[in-house]
Amino acid sequence: MIKKLKDIKTYGLIFTILSTAFVIGLSTPFFIEERLQPYLYNAGIDSMGALICAALFYGCMRQDEGGIRYFRLLIISVCASFVVNELISYSIVNANITYTEPLPDYRMLCYVSCLLSKLIDLVMIYLFYLYVRETLGFEGKLAAVVEKLIPITLIVQALILLANIITPVTFTVDAAGVYQNTDFSLIEEIALTVASVLTTVLIFMSHNPFGQKAAALTFIFLPLIEFVMIGGQFGEASQYGIILMSLIIMYCVISNYKSRKLAATETELNMATEIQIGSLPAVFPDRPEFELYASMDPAKEVGGDFYDFFMIDDDHLAIVIADVSGKGVPAALFMMSSKIYINDHATIGGSPAEILERVNKLVCANNKAHMFVTVWLGILEISTGKLTSASAGHEYPIINVNGQYEILKDKHGLAIGAFELSKYTNTEIQLKKGDSIFVYTDGVAEATDANNELFGTDRTVDALNAIPVGVSQKEILAGVRAAVDAFVKDAPQFDDLTMVGLKYNGPAEEQ
Repeated sequence: MIKKLKDIKTYGLIFTILSTAFVIGLSTPFFIEERLQPYLYNAGIDSMGALICAALFYGCMRQDEGGIRYFRLLIISVCASFVVNELISYSIVNANITYTEPLPDYRMLCYVSCLLSKLIDLVMIYLFYLYVRETLGFEGKLAAVVEKLIPITLIVQALILLANIITPVTFTVDAAGVYQNTDFSLIEEIALTVASVLTTVLIFMSHNPFGQKAAALTFIFLPLIEFVMIGGQFGEASQYGIILMSLIIMYCVISNYKSRKLAATETELNMATEIQIGSLPAVFPDRPEFELYASMDPAKEVGGDFYDFFMIDDDHLAIVIADVSGKGVPAALFMMSSKIYINDHATIGGSPAEILERVNKLVCANNKAHMFVTVWLGILEISTGKLTSASAGHEYPIINVNGQYEILKDKHGLAIGAFELSKYTNTEIQLKKGDSIFVYTDGVAEATDANNELFGTDRTVDALNAIPVGVSQKEILAGVRAAVDAFVKDAPQFDDLTMVGLKYNGPAEEQ
């Protein structure tokens, strides 16, 4: 799908470049021959307009925010309008000036060009509506009605225009290649009027800064003013020049506002990242009985993973690692509240299973967003090395109790927040001197390379066993991260990577 979108952008750029070359090539005689000077104004606007279209399209190729795809299509349609406008001038010249006798072939070219010009105008109106709908965010019942009414109106108008192929309904082209209105030509203005009035109302009703509204309205009112000033003549290139000027105004004003808003959002996200990182323990215990280290690398500015560790009393260390559903600010807020709940209830006392059950009931009672969090909670009895843990749908821990790392398939309960009456089961492990445990979030095992292949738990175990014996827990975590990076290479990181490593050195009296 991504490749297809890139192809569309590329084809659009190629079209605008070729159209520009075509217009400039077709208009060259108008600049050279004196007898064609009356058409010089149109030729100049067509050439310059098509060139600006190509430059403007190239300038917004790398952008993908809401509405920009319609803006790119709008540029293409404006560029196409310059092409057909130049064809109209070219056919009139050849039908009426270059030769003593009008040529039917050029009259037909003028007729087809006029019809295409009017059809492109309808496409342009619809693309403009789609663009402002996306960028200004139309809402309400009127917006829902307009969403259906404008396409229907434009389709009816297109059918009326196509009927001119059979009989002159709204326009015709005479033998000299001159455009002529019929008595029913006002029918053509119905679609334009309906679409313009409805879009204008929606623009005024939108909750956006006045500058954005004014910029969008230039697309409607500037061509209308210019059309009145030239006496309602059809085929003047200045009409499309005005439309192009309006596009540039919209692009500059709306993009500038979005850039400032994005900059403010990025500043706020950076602050949120600092707050989130600041909430995680940064100073690791310096105790002879054990060695502990943890790390977290969020996929976005703020993530949904977290780790925590704290002393429940002088002989019990609590270790927590968790992964919140979703990403970004909502996940970070849910993470903060879950972290506080777990910390508070672990301090109150009880086994890991009992703590998770109490926390789950609290989260479910206030979980209107229907989010959930997987949790692994372990409590180490420092004097004996007994590690009691419970898992709320979290990844299996990886333990080293005999010199080799292997997966410990403990009993899982449902994620916290999934079901209020969830029950959890304790798992006990007796750690001896030198034994260790590695816990992590699914961002490690589910790290994906360019071929969509997962790193997996087997590679995680292999990476742990490949690390030299005797290194620190910090170096072990760094070794796993290096193995993940070597596997995914330049592929983007889609999930947070969080890891905790604990090594038991034995009771204090043995140190």
